[in-house]
Amino acid sequence: MNIPFVDLYAQHLEIKEELDAAIQTVIAESQFIRGRFVSAFEEEFAAAVGTAHCVSCANGTDSLYILMKGLGVQPGDEVITSAHSWISSSETITQAGGRVVFCDTDAETFTIDPAGIEAKITPRTVGIIPVHLYGQPADMDPILEIARKHGLWVIEDCAQAHMAEYKGKKVGTMGTAGSFSFYPGKNLGALGDAGCLVTSDAKLAEWCGLFARHGGKGEHVMEGINSRLDGLQAAILSVKLRHLERWTEERQGIASRYTRLLGGMASVNTPSIAAGRTHVFHLYVIRARNRDELREHLRTDGVATMLNYPKALPFYPAYDYLGHEPGDFPNAYACQQDILSLPIFPQLTPDAIEHVTASISRFYAA
Repeated sequence: MNIPFVDLYAQHLEIKEELDAAIQTVIAESQFIRGRFVSAFEEEFAAAVGTAHCVSCANGTDSLYILMKGLGVQPGDEVITSAHSWISSSETITQAGGRVVFCDTDAETFTIDPAGIEAKITPRTVGIIPVHLYGQPADMDPILEIARKHGLWVIEDCAQAHMAEYKGKKVGTMGTAGSFSFYPGKNLGALGDAGCLVTSDAKLAEWCGLFARHGGKGEHVMEGINSRLDGLQAAILSVKLRHLERWTEERQGIASRYTRLLGGMASVNTPSIAAGRTHVFHLYVIRARNRDELREHLRTDGVATMLNYPKALPFYPAYDYLGHEPGDFPNAYACQQDILSLPIFPQLTPDAIEHVTASISRFYAA
């Protein structure tokens, strides 16, 4: 049995007729840039998240950058974010003119540790970017309390956590704004790059919309950038959004099955879900003894895996200038040694799950 890490074609086949019809309609109307399909998706996604405004853009990375520009980040401003994430969470801080300040993660959930944030705050701190990593929300209540205490904005990085909830509130609705990616492999993915930002701040939404579209087409009230969601991707996302709730439930069911089958293995720690949070399992990440050897064993058994992410961000060459050491981020550093992402996608069959877990069991029994 060969089990891919993700099977986007299997997902496509489930809804092929709907997608084909949507794509053909966009082509027939030549609604390739902006237009009614983009407007419709923005309205639908804002409603699904439960926020007032959705501003679409070319990708999730751009949405972080656009938001920081809209929030007025200036050279030398410090922004705190998680030491364990994809680099979009940090590189956009620098691109916007700010300075990256990394914070360690919680050992159980992989999300930013609120207890470490306050010690990172200086007179130059302007904001916090918590990352809802792998599909589980960060611990937002203490983060928001710290932000209120110090007058900071909060951008939620929701790239991996579409429709996840924290104490009954969907991610993206608790901070100043939320950033989403619709990269093809995400829980809600386009057939290409796409992204958006959400906020209940009408002025921020208006500014970000202008900035993302050359500072206002026909008016150019400012110098902006070109970061637009195209009509084809918008129509595709509208179709997929209708299936997202079902796909999320299927991901959660697969995760539960993995956890049950792996639960008795002393050498494997399955994902921990904190109280009051729903996990949408963009990724199913275990911590495993002899991780690299296990990964090779699974490969020979036909099971594709990934390392998300093989290094904590402070230890990449891009951040050598910060001079960090492993002891600065003990939890994020420790994760580098043993995290392993197993295959997870809505169409993953029970037989495939059994194959993966049986292979892991054989490895540790040897």
